[in-house]
Amino acid sequence: MWRHGLDRLYLAAGALGAFFILVIAVLMVGQSLLREMGVRTGAVNDVVAWCCAAAAFLTMAHAFKHGDFVRVTLLLEHVPPAQRRRMEISALSVGLVATGYLAWSACLFTHESWVFNDIAQGMLPMPLWIPQLSFALGSVLLWVALLDEWLLVWRGAEPTYVREVQERHARGDFSAEV
Repeated sequence: MWRHGLDRLYLAAGALGAFFILVIAVLMVGQSLLREMGVRTGAVNDVVAWCCAAAAFLTMAHAFKHGDFVRVTLLLEHVPPAQRRRMEISALSVGLVATGYLAWSACLFTHESWVFNDIAQGMLPMPLWIPQLSFALGSVLLWVALLDEWLLVWRGAEPTYVREVQERHARGDFSAEV
């Protein structure tokens, strides 16, 4: 039950990140067309920047779980399975600590923006905590995904990100390798 729920959460966050990429494309094309008609579109740049951040942070957990993060596996490929497992646990532990700090800082930063009612300084005066939510949520989701993988590897299972890449390669899909 947890596995299915977490996988759906990662997929939903990835889909939301993809939606923000679509919004970026629509805004950029719309801005180009409106400029040709002499309409000022300065605030669009602010929204595009916020959408870029949302797309990046919301997709991190999904990308990590599917093996789309850059990993240096040269050493891991040449060690015995027991040592590889220990090295994976060590790397995931370091990632958990670093991402935990990132998530904590992102949530604190977003909360402070809400408490102090920070307003964006650009063309569109918006409370900053609204676009910062994607930073906080994406960071927390990445920490959960790392914890999820840490627990799987600790129990002796193969990491999901390794299995996903192997399955892609078995289908003849090497597009992520380019």
